[in-house]
Amino acid sequence: MRPRFPAFLQPVSVSVTLLHRLALALFLLLAPCLLPTTPAAAQSPIATLSGQLSQAEADLHAVDRALDTRLDDDDRDTQRTKALAAQAAATAAATALEDQLKLVDARLGGLGAATANEAPDIRRERANLNRQRAAIDATIKRGRLAGVEAQQLVDEIDRSKAEQFNETISARVASPLSPGFWHAVFTAIPRDMRRVELFLTQGTTQIRAQWRGGFPWQALLGTVLGLALAMPIRLAVQRLGQRHLIDGAPGHRVRRSANALWRVLIGTLAPLLGATFFVQGLRWSGLLPDRWGDLLDALVLAVGFGSFTASVSGAVLMRTQPSWRIAPLDDETATRLRPLSWVLAVLAFLSILATATIRIVGVSAALNVATQAGEALLHLLLIAAFLFAIGRLRADRAARDDAVSQSTSAGLGAATLLAWILVGVALIALLLGYIGFSLIVAQFIAWATVLGSAVYLLLVAVDDIATSVFTRDSRVGIMLTRALGVRGSAVDQFGLLLSGSLRIALVIVALVMLVSPFGAGGGVDTLFGRLGALAKGIQFGGIAISPGTILRGIVALFLGLALVRLFMRWLETRYLPATDLDGSGRNSVSLVARYVGVALAVVWSLASLGIGMERIALLLSALSVGIGFGLQAITSNFVSGLILLAERPIKIGDLIRVGLDEGDVKRISVRSTEIELADHSTLIVPNSELITKSVLNKTLASPLGRIQIQFSVPLGSDAEAVRGIVLDAFTAEEAVLADPAPAVFIDAITDGRILFNAFAHVATPRAAYGARSNVFMMLLARFREQGIDIGTIPQRLELIRPDQPPA
Repeated sequence: MRPRFPAFLQPVSVSVTLLHRLALALFLLLAPCLLPTTPAAAQSPIATLSGQLSQAEADLHAVDRALDTRLDDDDRDTQRTKALAAQAAATAAATALEDQLKLVDARLGGLGAATANEAPDIRRERANLNRQRAAIDATIKRGRLAGVEAQQLVDEIDRSKAEQFNETISARVASPLSPGFWHAVFTAIPRDMRRVELFLTQGTTQIRAQWRGGFPWQALLGTVLGLALAMPIRLAVQRLGQRHLIDGAPGHRVRRSANALWRVLIGTLAPLLGATFFVQGLRWSGLLPDRWGDLLDALVLAVGFGSFTASVSGAVLMRTQPSWRIAPLDDETATRLRPLSWVLAVLAFLSILATATIRIVGVSAALNVATQAGEALLHLLLIAAFLFAIGRLRADRAARDDAVSQSTSAGLGAATLLAWILVGVALIALLLGYIGFSLIVAQFIAWATVLGSAVYLLLVAVDDIATSVFTRDSRVGIMLTRALGVRGSAVDQFGLLLSGSLRIALVIVALVMLVSPFGAGGGVDTLFGRLGALAKGIQFGGIAISPGTILRGIVALFLGLALVRLFMRWLETRYLPATDLDGSGRNSVSLVARYVGVALAVVWSLASLGIGMERIALLLSALSVGIGFGLQAITSNFVSGLILLAERPIKIGDLIRVGLDEGDVKRISVRSTEIELADHSTLIVPNSELITKSVLNKTLASPLGRIQIQFSVPLGSDAEAVRGIVLDAFTAEEAVLADPAPAVFIDAITDGRILFNAFAHVATPRAAYGARSNVFMMLLARFREQGIDIGTIPQRLELIRPDQPPA
């Protein structure tokens, strides 16, 4: 008979069969890939898969027969695991046979339609293939039926667990405050004492019978090893790991997180191994009675879970080493809460031993109920003490106006209020006689506290490690940036995404583990079973979507993008510089090549998922209406960008004017064009604006810039001298070109003034403004020296007094 443990302590029993369940999970995940590639399957795939399906059917029949009897929780979990394994095997065999069926159909298609005068060997081959097809089809249907039957058995087991859980929480006995409750307990005490005495007598009798007179050195060795592992070795290994982290761990955050996890690992494994050595020493010496075996196994589990509780709470609080503390707690909080965490660990240890002892000895139901009531009361008192300590700490901080406590008081206050409500409900249920409900509520709070502390440590450690390893300044980041050319920001983003995804996965697993010990959701086996079903994939539109195909598509996409990156590096650094294209032409070719390469990489990735070109074309045709209406502007800009890259009316480096804005073209993409204005700001213009509206390109036909100067002088001025002054000013300006030569013209003679119009050229339109200003400065100086009046106003206004004759 196996020991049965409290609900919130049942996860400890999972550690005994952890390797078995992990192996089951690995089988559920990899069975679809491993089955078709075994040697036996290579020799005779149909026969091998059919035999595997027959074994799965036999296992399902055994599970069905086992459910006809009364099963305890452990046996029920074992049968559920067996049913899930059989379901995975049957489904994997059916999937593999579907591939064989496709091969047979392909061969039948190659033979073509049957004719009246076909050759005898073709007729025999067709008949043989039809028989094979019928046999494979029947086997596939058997596999699908076995999968449905397995799911029905799993659902039946889950329903029975849920019903048992409902019975536990709804069962009512006499109130512990009533005399009838204690009368039943005291009445059953004599019989219970005789059962305990019989249990001890049988054990001691067996020990005396197995004693051979020799010294039990195995038991002594196991005891010594157990005590050494529990105390000195554990402390020494913890200090050794801490020193190693100080010397070699990268960064303070990683050191703190790794030290916390190391304390939990050593603090749990060392006492657990010590208890295991103690029990095994008794077994090796032959002094362990058979009936005491389950009790000592429960002792190992109790030590393991109690050590886990103590080490997790110690790693969170870090009372003696505040500099290594991860949680945002002060020393006062850690000092007050640490004794309560030790009480919780001891209470968990005693609860396991008490529950196992009652089950193994077989005491009366009255004493069992009384023990459960005592466990519930102790748990509730401990939780109330913890909440009271938290309340006192919050009150003290509020009196000191602690900023940190004020920032977290809302969430902590809500959690504390909810815990007080649960404690009150559980205490009332205990007094009314709902012992099972009260115990489950108390154990749920305790288990949530322990699990939440462990998950908090894991979340912080995962974030610290991921964001420290994958950063641009770390060794891995430097290797990725230098060896593979990955951007530093991409390394930082990958670290953040990795941290976020791992933390989400941890939260999901924690939620499953939070409710699984209390009969909800099927526990860890359900999680593994769902992972196995997910690994086999689902059919969507004739396409199998599974983690394997998604991973293959991602790998194909990244490989395609890497090839595009290598090709673009060769194109931009080797091939295009050897051509006669200018910078704008190289940019056009590079952009088109990059977009074509990315499109080919995406198509390759979709093809690796089983999505052919015909499906892609169908998808694009279905989206064409939406693209035409909803994405009309984006599509117009995209097409306009392609036109700009092909016709090149505007190139990178051109000086253009769009509306009232003028600047240099810095970048042309398929959606927009970037123009740098004179004030160094960037104007982003949609490509459709450059195609559909008027744009002044000052450097399209010629790179030269022109200066134009217009002025007027009085009619009596020396026109030839004025012309010489202007030409000299043009010659003196370094930016003015000699070819084409400057020219000065008389534009008109009107209103008593001579209008001049002068032209000169500079190397680029960008130099025209400064050169024109310099020429104006020189002209003003020379005209002032010569006494020549210049202007653009043909009339002059004079004010004449009435008593003065006009001049």
